Amino acid sequence: MHADVVATEEFDEAVQAVVRRIPPGRVMSYGDVAEYLGTGGPRQVGAVMSRGGGDLPWWRVIRADGSPPPGHETECLAAQRAEGTPMRDDGTRVDMRRARWDGR
Repeated sequence: MHADVVATEEFDEAVQAVVRRIPPGRVMSYGDVAEYLGTGGPRQVGAVMSRGGGDLPWWRVIRADGSPPPGHETECLAAQRAEGTPMRDDGTRVDMRRARWDGR
């Protein structure tokens, strides 16, 4: 196996482990996850999420402006509302100031 494949698998597993730890009603941006891990960036985290496992609480990883992942708005917002995630007044985005989880 090539080193980049192993590194990708390790990165995928690390991202998934962080995502599984995000409590209900809280979120991290793609960039927050990368910063927490100290490697990769928002695009790499997004790629992992797109490959993700069916058991991942994917709706807890969103864009830095609080908006849901493109193409998944309805499902994402419904899951966030069900968990009581703090939303902006317009109801279409998470209130990142109140909902962001720092990993602790």
